[in-house]
Amino acid sequence: MEILVGCDPECFVKQNGTFVSAYGLIPGDKKNPFPVAKGAVQVDGMALEFNILPAASADEFCINVEEVFAALKQMVPEYQVVATPVADFTKEHMAEQPAEALELGCDPDFNGWLMLPNDKPNGNRLFRTAAGHIHIGWTEGEDVTSSQHFARAAAVARQMDFYLGLPSLFWDEDVRRREMYGKAGCFRPKSYGMEYRTLSNAWLNSKKVMTLVYNNVQEGMKNIFNDNLLFD
Repeated sequence: MEILVGCDPECFVKQNGTFVSAYGLIPGDKKNPFPVAKGAVQVDGMALEFNILPAASADEFCINVEEVFAALKQMVPEYQVVATPVADFTKEHMAEQPAEALELGCDPDFNGWLMLPNDKPNGNRLFRTAAGHIHIGWTEGEDVTSSQHFARAAAVARQMDFYLGLPSLFWDEDVRRREMYGKAGCFRPKSYGMEYRTLSNAWLNSKKVMTLVYNNVQEGMKNIFNDNLLFD
């Protein structure tokens, strides 16, 4: 069975060495991403976000990520685009932002261990966080409200904690993001499979880690299909 891997990482922008809001800098939003070659880009709150076409090999995954990330950077040449899990903003700068830029946790995600929705994060803080969500596709046209599909997606989230979440502690030393996002087993069911939401964007900074992310997804999925009765 072919397993496709995608992602939708977020990143921040700096101007003159200071983090500034990315709100309004580029076209595209959650409902209408702006298409580019091999993916799309959009604004997400005070950050920028991009997504890639799903990949069926590690080389394709890395190429897609690198090309879309490069396209995003070219759209804001006067800014430095950085893949860091946390950006600190001044109280004054936060006060200047529209409500749409400050909103967090619009759609719920879930804990694959507790099988419950995660709490909405507290947006009344002077920092924002950036994720590196991984999308895993093994099916299509699934009902995201189906209890069976939810259970399968949760099982994959638990598996990815071992194949991605725990290894990420070696390349991502940040702890502040985990105060708001990225708890163990964090996921959303998708019609094509699921979105694993535990990782930060730190893996964007190394092609070696980028390749490891893809390969570990494939290894974890191979084992879950071999061993997990939910997929019989």
